[in-house]
Amino acid sequence: MTDTPAQAPAEFWEARYRDTDRVWSGRPNELLVREASGLAPGTALDLGCGEGADALWLASRGWRVTGVDISATALERAAAQAADAGVGDRVAWERHELGRTFPEGTFDLVSAQFLQSPVALDRQTVLRGAARAVTDGGTLLIVLHAGWPTWQTEPPFDAVFPTLDGILAELALPEGEWTVETKETVRRPSTSPEGVEGRREDNVWRLRRR
Repeated sequence: MTDTPAQAPAEFWEARYRDTDRVWSGRPNELLVREASGLAPGTALDLGCGEGADALWLASRGWRVTGVDISATALERAAAQAADAGVGDRVAWERHELGRTFPEGTFDLVSAQFLQSPVALDRQTVLRGAARAVTDGGTLLIVLHAGWPTWQTEPPFDAVFPTLDGILAELALPEGEWTVETKETVRRPSTSPEGVEGRREDNVWRLRRR
């Protein structure tokens, strides 16, 4: 995605959360649910966790989760929802501007769901850090939009959407250390804020460190 020079990423996202009661649906991402439901619970890192829906879903299934976001407001909401859901003791929340700082440690699952932004985001650095954070035998799960929804006739900003092979090239994974378990474009229904029906394509990668 392209940079918006007039506003720093931390300022942009903090204003985005602060100016509305809820940004996201509160439901876990469908492709996370599809790809992670069969994994044995362990430790998980949720990059760009927002208001915490994915982290809470993982925690409810027995994972110990570290949720990371750039917005303090988003993390406060996520922590409150985790407490309300009775999983507050299973989730730790950390504020990071990914690409500049990154959580310490290794994890059985590292999930990067829709790390795409209208302001500066060094996706390559973030995803390479995500791969390094996967423990031996662990899973890296990446989901990214493959393009604008069909109803989006005037894109709100310039964007370069990643391809299936392009992300693997960006990751530059050591040969022989990883197995690609899922590499797929998924088409799903999508409805505009005005109620226009359409569809959208997302790309999903699930890789296991040997």
